[in-house]
Amino acid sequence: MMLKTTLAAACATLFAGSALAQVPAGYPADYQKLIDAAKKEGKLVIYGATDSKATQPLIKDFSALYPGITVEYNDMNSTEVYNRFISEVAAGGNTADAMWSSAMDLQMRLASDGYALAYKSVEASKIPGWAVWDDKAYGTTFEPAAIVYNKRLVDAKEVPQTHADFTRLIQQPKFKDKVTTYDIEKSGVGFMFMTQDARENPKFTDLENAFGVAKVRVQSSTGTMMERISSGENLIGYNVLGSYALVRAKADPSIGVVLPKDYTLVMSRVFFINKSAKNVNAAKLWLDYMLSHRGQTIIANESKLFAIRADVTGETTSAELIKQIGKDNIKPVPVHPILLQFLGPAKRMAFLNQWKATAGKK
Repeated sequence: MMLKTTLAAACATLFAGSALAQVPAGYPADYQKLIDAAKKEGKLVIYGATDSKATQPLIKDFSALYPGITVEYNDMNSTEVYNRFISEVAAGGNTADAMWSSAMDLQMRLASDGYALAYKSVEASKIPGWAVWDDKAYGTTFEPAAIVYNKRLVDAKEVPQTHADFTRLIQQPKFKDKVTTYDIEKSGVGFMFMTQDARENPKFTDLENAFGVAKVRVQSSTGTMMERISSGENLIGYNVLGSYALVRAKADPSIGVVLPKDYTLVMSRVFFINKSAKNVNAAKLWLDYMLSHRGQTIIANESKLFAIRADVTGETTSAELIKQIGKDNIKPVPVHPILLQFLGPAKRMAFLNQWKATAGKK
């Protein structure tokens, strides 16, 4: 179900005066024109696949920084974000000013198909080169794909540390009907992670077959997977969004999280501005804010989504993740049209058919 969060910036902080809506330090002097134009628009509509709870701190702070701009955030799963935007554009109706999704490949399809506005963010130089494409699509986070397990029911000696370990483990009788991952037919981020695994893992076919032996149970959301692992209905989950899993693990003693030591895929939530946005200046302002040191600090320490900027400190940052796993073992998924490789109808269908024939066999 879609959740809609609307915050009126004027109500976000009654004591905030116009002085707060000044040009951030280090920005060009004429940036005030963008701020003024955004405040005149007075609204920003975002379609996103990030949980509303994680988005709230960003919206609250943005509203305090730029009073007078109402942020309307529409929370959907990654496939819904794509489908709703496409259908609304085709119908000629109102749609989002900006798109923010974990399904990097679907975002890149929209951006490369001409739906994204070219805008060089003033913060673009502060994020990795692989996270920006053509001044149109921007990576905003640095989130690992994790293995999640039930600490009560999986012995410490069984916990897999690599993809090969995981492949061997789930073929044991204990794990039959007890393994979960994304439904890659319904989950955009799940499909994207699995196709990237196919590129990185030389034993990917063995992994698929192991899923088949285990009779893997698939879900369309991270939350559902973690609930079932926590309850013991499932023992272990694969390619679970590490940002959500690590937050859950701190509050739930049943949840354990592993970032594979052979390689860990890293996803970045891709943001782009609709080329036909009604509130284009507000969208530019939001992009710059999300990539700023201030916005990234909130992404890391309040939203817990892992900051992509190297100069942000905290547990949930790219710097900390690289330190923990090692630079050579981190495999960021690039914000680039190369992600479209598996989205062509024929190639997508072939990948899904292979998955069903091996991992999906019951």
